[in-house]
Amino acid sequence: MDLHQLYVFTKVVEHKSFSKAAEDIFLSQSTVSSHIHSLEKTLNVNLFDRVGREIVLTPHGERLYQWALKILFLKEQALLDLNQGMTELRGMIRMSASSVPGQYLVPKMVKRYREKFPKATFHINQSSSKFVAEQVLNGSVDIGILGEKYENDKLHFIPLLKEKLVLVTSNQVPMMEKMTIKTITKYPFIMRNSASGTNAAIERVLKRNKIQKEDMNIIAYTDSVQSIIQFVMQDIGISIISEVAAREYAKHNSIKIYELNDFTEERYFYLVYNQNRTLSMIAKLFIDEAAKLI
Repeated sequence: MDLHQLYVFTKVVEHKSFSKAAEDIFLSQSTVSSHIHSLEKTLNVNLFDRVGREIVLTPHGERLYQWALKILFLKEQALLDLNQGMTELRGMIRMSASSVPGQYLVPKMVKRYREKFPKATFHINQSSSKFVAEQVLNGSVDIGILGEKYENDKLHFIPLLKEKLVLVTSNQVPMMEKMTIKTITKYPFIMRNSASGTNAAIERVLKRNKIQKEDMNIIAYTDSVQSIIQFVMQDIGISIISEVAAREYAKHNSIKIYELNDFTEERYFYLVYNQNRTLSMIAKLFIDEAAKLI
């Protein structure tokens, strides 16, 4: 069993495509196919089922993928131990991020990480905090960056940045000096969708103050922080969002920021990974460096 064949195999699994894997590792598609065929012949098992134009891992393929990650990880550890090829480490990190960290933290983290490991590549998707945690749990991504913690024995959360939520309004809305969670119920409100970390924090504060969602004048729900800011700028409603997201717009006088006197909810942005999965060295090093990349 050849290490390079295992490496090619992992790339086909990650890309779910022979052609995309070939493009990623600068080989021809026929060479990739030949490596997989040789691996299947050596092991005397089928690693992929061809279903129409798609390829699907067989049970043998799923088991080999976990072993391949462990074997390649040991190889990379050996290189590091011998102080060789630190900057030569290459590979793809599959990441999912919720909207605020995805827009305001991840780009900076990727830039700083690639300054140290220039051959690292990233596949990043953006979704709600809840879905980010689910993707990490089911193994479809290596790492998640999100704004809410979900209890699960398999998930390990690393705090990256402490932040708070703030009230945002257009420049046209007259506000009192002391705003409370109760006083905002009379204003049209733009709410984040229920799977977001921001929504979970708002709901906790509402519950603590014995306010039902039905008591609020909610006129729209959205997944996007950018959409919320546009709603607010157009004076369609007010909202509660991450200070990290609001700060830049307030600095340019596009919106106003207020602190709610009884809204003491503070939260963290976290990195999350599945403790039961074997990650590549390039992904493990990102986890180790993450707090320094903010």
